[in-house]
Amino acid sequence: MRLFFALLFVVAGTLHFTHTEFYLAIMPSYLPFHCALVYISGFFEIVGGVGLLIPALSRVAGYGLVALLIAVFPANVNMLITEARTGDTFFPPLLLWLRLPLQFVIIALVLWCIKKE
Repeated sequence: MRLFFALLFVVAGTLHFTHTEFYLAIMPSYLPFHCALVYISGFFEIVGGVGLLIPALSRVAGYGLVALLIAVFPANVNMLITEARTGDTFFPPLLLWLRLPLQFVIIALVLWCIKKE
């Protein structure tokens, strides 16, 4: 499970750099420095994912990822509120509604992964 989440976060973090426009489109308008926040969150997703695989760092990496998941939650809500459009990509509203509670499931599973440390 830890390897799965490590890969998930490294891939997701990398996408912040390769598909920046997607993430910029879902940023809430009230947040400043959209581009910087996209890159910063991507960087910390990658660092957290790698950190999950290093026993001495896995616990702090897990807590950092939990904090990051909470911090990016407003972007997920914003994506739903803004008619589920990011550029030319359309996401069905049901999928976006399901994504919100899934974020908390992911948080619980990350905490479960580091519980053994």
